[in-house]
Amino acid sequence: QVQLVESGGGLVQPGGSLRLSCEASGSRFRINAMGWYRQAPGKQRELVAVINSPGGTNYADSVKGRFTISRDNAKNTTYLQMNSLKPEDTGVYYCNVPGLLGPWGQGTQVTVSS
Repeated sequence: QVQLVESGGGLVQPGGSLRLSCEASGSRFRINAMGWYRQAPGKQRELVAVINSPGGTNYADSVKGRFTISRDNAKNTTYLQMNSLKPEDTGVYYCNVPGLLGPWGQGTQVTVSS
């Protein structure tokens, strides 16, 4: 059972940047892919970025060109670099394993506002 801990969120002005971190522990097997999800107030949780074991990435259209997902396998850590942030990026950000979707962590709050 993998344990996921998200961090790095906060309050940022429109156009600003944040880097989120996801630390995974307790996994018996190598994690082949990781994803970042977000849930805006009153909205359904959505997948925003995925990175697979060879390092290939996919992004939701709403964040393409602004967000970059990366990973450090030695640290079991996945990152999400968010640039040119918009108010609509506001929400709680979570990481999880696409296709498996084990227990969710606490998430980290991202608020984009002036």
